[in-house]
Amino acid sequence: MSQYTIRPLRKEDYPAVASLLSLIWSLPTTGEQLRAEEESIPPGQLHYGEDGQLMGWDRPKWVAVNERDEVAGYAIAWRAPWNEPGSLNVTLVVHPDDRGCGAGRALAREMRGWAHEVKASRLVCFIKEDDQASLEFAERRGYARERHTFESVLDLASYRNDALFQCIETAERSGIRFVTLADEPGEENERKLHELYRITHQDIPGYNEDFPWFEEWRKWNLEIPGVRAEFVHIAKAGERYVGVATLQQNELSGEDMYHQYTGVLPECRGQRLGLALKLQAVRTALAYGATSLRTHNDSMNAPMLRINRDQLGFQAAPGNYKMVSRLR
Repeated sequence: MSQYTIRPLRKEDYPAVASLLSLIWSLPTTGEQLRAEEESIPPGQLHYGEDGQLMGWDRPKWVAVNERDEVAGYAIAWRAPWNEPGSLNVTLVVHPDDRGCGAGRALAREMRGWAHEVKASRLVCFIKEDDQASLEFAERRGYARERHTFESVLDLASYRNDALFQCIETAERSGIRFVTLADEPGEENERKLHELYRITHQDIPGYNEDFPWFEEWRKWNLEIPGVRAEFVHIAKAGERYVGVATLQQNELSGEDMYHQYTGVLPECRGQRLGLALKLQAVRTALAYGATSLRTHNDSMNAPMLRINRDQLGFQAAPGNYKMVSRLR
């Protein structure tokens, strides 16, 4: 019999949950950040499409507590309005000292029971490729590997690749201007950036969802911890935004950054704008004293992998598998 009790998350649980999530996320988080994020989201409102598929949004959260009332595990099942109908995104993490003792199994049962209750058709999660125990845990519960996302790390402490920076000058001679969102503040320019994200997201391998409307996109891209206007690098052709590269700083240490997003309009590709934007991001990371830069790429995104690995010198690190469990 499990020694753990499963209950809904409480406000006082956020610091312990942040510690757990920091074990599996690329950038660590804090209880304050998690609580602020959750409080910015309106109460769940699920509904069903004409075909009966689950739609809308919700974010139920559970913790597993031990006999000393300590948080040993955490699970969340969530969907946003733009997610694929029927789909639920899930995360489950258990403290290493409590694994194999029933906390994960109990959380998984609770989460799957809720998914059946709301008539979800599939569950989606991401698990580190070198976490064999977690992969096997998921596979025993009906999850299958659908896609592979690589992680890459650039050591900035010893970064030397000055010749590459000439591609920035080449782009500028062709009429491209490089600015940041700090140079061009205001809603009008943010909406131009939103449109650039919307168009370029369609080319991400495996992306099959609707794109968030402006206010939601802004919340999850410009207002998240560690993203500042000066970290959003933009390539302009005249007044048109044609490319973007966005950084996110680890606010807890300040010593590393995450390359959150890169996109170039389809008609502007082949001009090394993606490389030039990434080099602008490298310059910013160096200027802010970052010692490393991390990013993720889908295994089928060969052009971006070529820029990161072959041209910029990012080194391979364990990435994630996208795991899917079909419920009906």
